Amino acid sequence: MAYDFDLYVIGAGSGGVRSARFAAGFGAKVAVAESRYLGGTCVNVGCVPKKLLVYGAHFAEDFEQSAGFGWSLGEADFDWATLIANKDREINRLNGIYRNLLVNSGVTLHEGHARLIDPHQVEINGQRYSAKHILIATGGWPQIPDIPGREHAISSNEAFFLKELPKRILVVGGGYIAVEFAGIFHGLGADTKLLYRGEMFLRGFDGTVRKHLQEELTKRGLDLQFNADIERIEKQADGSLKVTLKDGRELATDCVFYATGRRPMLDNLGLENTGVKLDKRGFIEVDEQYQSAEPSILAIGDVIGRVQLTPVALAEGMAVARRLFKPEQYRPVDYNMIPTAVFSLPNIGTVGLTEEQAREAGHKVQIFESRFRPMKLTLTECQERTLMKLVVDADTDKVLGCHMVGPDAGEIVQGLAIALKAGATKRDFDETIGVHPTAAEEFVTMRTPVAG
Repeated sequence: MAYDFDLYVIGAGSGGVRSARFAAGFGAKVAVAESRYLGGTCVNVGCVPKKLLVYGAHFAEDFEQSAGFGWSLGEADFDWATLIANKDREINRLNGIYRNLLVNSGVTLHEGHARLIDPHQVEINGQRYSAKHILIATGGWPQIPDIPGREHAISSNEAFFLKELPKRILVVGGGYIAVEFAGIFHGLGADTKLLYRGEMFLRGFDGTVRKHLQEELTKRGLDLQFNADIERIEKQADGSLKVTLKDGRELATDCVFYATGRRPMLDNLGLENTGVKLDKRGFIEVDEQYQSAEPSILAIGDVIGRVQLTPVALAEGMAVARRLFKPEQYRPVDYNMIPTAVFSLPNIGTVGLTEEQAREAGHKVQIFESRFRPMKLTLTECQERTLMKLVVDADTDKVLGCHMVGPDAGEIVQGLAIALKAGATKRDFDETIGVHPTAAEEFVTMRTPVAG
């Protein structure tokens, strides 16, 4: 049968665009459908604008610390509207780049909501198109729990478009998005509280990292409230919000921001017209080659719920394009040793196993840790401390995990991820000469394991 397209991609986020571009480059006839914005969550309401806001929040402490280096500044004044307008301009520029990447690759772009009619057909804007392969890359969507007054809360989608900076804000959640936004709002001057229903935020990260970040955020004056969960939200006559917690406490605020998880974006996609199956969490079930239970339909990225990170979606998109249209170049995605960063203030950078994971996996471990006040802060009153940690297999000397909390942690850990991916040992670290004076050199000068 002759199809209109070899590959029809639903979703022009990072993974979908990467797969489409490379498939077209391999000679396939490709179309992409997008109903919202080119670039997906990451470019529009995720990592890119968030990082810009993190930069903005960081200036407050830069101004404060500059006095130790001889600078005298007048009173700093922050304007939220300027930051958001400049952020919007940059995102619009990136949207244009994504459009050009697709069009210049020979991909047909359909702007509208695509719906599956059967395993080989989609309908969009009243038109039907057939495809040999259909790739679902529609990403995720933030969830707000179904509590009384939920309509008064916002998610990360709305946070990037607030007309003004709230004077008081409650950030609800214990994952990296909650921690990052709490740091942003706090750094920009809002009275910020972070509420999390569990004992400690950032579940799944190394325990030492979690504790260290808690201490540093508390030092900065961020109000962390654990074992706290909201029962209801009520709007008051003056426009403020009254938040009642499950323990009976009441909090007054101007904004409630939920960052309590994301769901796969499968709304009105027509999956019922196909044999695609969902797992118990609601994500699309795929095999190791991203093929669903319907042979012609594949899925990648946040919609399959594996590792929900932009670079992972890019790798998955590339793998699909290669397997379908350039099989001699195909290689599976390796989910081991994926580095990641949390752009909290201070940052977290991590790659490999946590101490807890290493022990659970049966490794006999040695732990190397260093905590120090960064050189930049020695001329200031700031008492922030950086943490660096290596998890080492005591029997093989292999470095299993690398963790950092401190300035530019993500930048530093990216380089170390290559070493861990290549199987570096602690001896390799010890025999590497450091770059002096830097914080990064501490990773190659830790000699004595910590007790325990």
